[in-house]
Amino acid sequence: MPDTHTPARTPTAGTPPPLLIGCASGFSGDRTDGAGPVVDTLAARGGGTLIFETLAERTLALAQLARQQDPRAGYEPLLDELVGPILARCHAHGIRIVSNFGAANPSGAARRIAELARAQGLPAPRIAIIHGDDLASPRQRALLREQLGPRMDDMDIVSANAYLGGADIAAALRAGADIVVAGRVADPSLTVGPALAHFGWREDDWEKLGRATMAGHMLECGTQVTGGYFAVPGLKDVDGLHETGFPIAEISADGDFVVGKATGTGGRVDARTVKEQLLYEVHDPARYLTPDVVADLSRAQVVELGADRVQLRGITGHARPDTLKVNICHRGGWLGEAEISYAGVQAEARARLAADIVRRRLGSALPLRIDLIGAISILDSDDGALRGALPDRHARDVRLRVAGTHADRAVAERVLREVTALYCCGPAGGGGVRTALRPRLNMVSCAIDRNAVPGGWRMFDADEDAR
Repeated sequence: MPDTHTPARTPTAGTPPPLLIGCASGFSGDRTDGAGPVVDTLAARGGGTLIFETLAERTLALAQLARQQDPRAGYEPLLDELVGPILARCHAHGIRIVSNFGAANPSGAARRIAELARAQGLPAPRIAIIHGDDLASPRQRALLREQLGPRMDDMDIVSANAYLGGADIAAALRAGADIVVAGRVADPSLTVGPALAHFGWREDDWEKLGRATMAGHMLECGTQVTGGYFAVPGLKDVDGLHETGFPIAEISADGDFVVGKATGTGGRVDARTVKEQLLYEVHDPARYLTPDVVADLSRAQVVELGADRVQLRGITGHARPDTLKVNICHRGGWLGEAEISYAGVQAEARARLAADIVRRRLGSALPLRIDLIGAISILDSDDGALRGALPDRHARDVRLRVAGTHADRAVAERVLREVTALYCCGPAGGGGVRTALRPRLNMVSCAIDRNAVPGGWRMFDADEDAR
């Protein structure tokens, strides 16, 4: 590891000051109280940008389904809890907000933020909306079919969205937006956009964009870089996980950056947490593909500057890809799940017998996943055969879970009925049945010529968006 006492670089005369970007959400459903300490830290250090990352691969498809049921829905369901408590402080300290919490309905999210500001007596924020990721035109669907072939003809498509980059976010910020609401943009682009706007970099300055992309990569998963998802008791101890602080990156004009976290919070930022997040979901460290740049972290240097301050150097970048990644979500039938518990004498043997009963009654109708929670589940196969199971170890507390998928709802529903029937038709002493039946989404990915995805942005207009 390089010298751990190397000080952080200071800006030279005439260069823009560092950009502070804090992240307060790593996925839809993350903690909603993490933004307050991040905003307080940014405010104490003179301002900056607050990002929320709330879209996973299937989150957007679920949002599309929600919007089909209610045209005003389809954005991040926790928007009020995320933004409401910090909106006034962000306004008071000039902290801009950038997020993909628009999901399937960025206009709806913008409208709701405007309502929150009005309810709090705040001046109307300038809200920009990023658009273009939803690939719904006949030409775009034809291009997708060229990639996927005839199998696309059988898909009941819910959504097809391209991963946009940070250029339109930057343009909106340069035009004076206080808040930028996007749908499907690449997670690191939530950071690249503000960096482009703040430093005035060219959109083909691959070295700086590569660095800003990896700064965004460090931030995008929230507390994963500050001790969450890292901790292993006795091996990798982390204090204060119940109040883990969300991360803040300090990006310099040359793109190098320092990772830290909100002041007065739990968790930790050190070389180990940073290295784990640096390599998270990276297949080729020399070619990390994003809409903005092909980042190269193969020669990255991780330098501990002090408590909860880690600098990254040596990252570079190469020309961006000619294509954009697209996720296509389509309906995948129905998922039926049911559980029942067995405890006490020969509990595991009774659970195994119950599993065998269900398998014999349903095994020819649909594929089953069977788990003996408390004996064998995560480490077993998906086909319900329990081949990875050890011989009966006489566990005294076992919960049987049976799951099956089928295009026909009535067939999938048989899983629920058969497990419920175990009350009287199965081994002794089963109880605590719980069932669920829900539609399933499947996903395929491909690439599309970026020229076929004309992204853009516009300022939210309450009157126009109400029509």
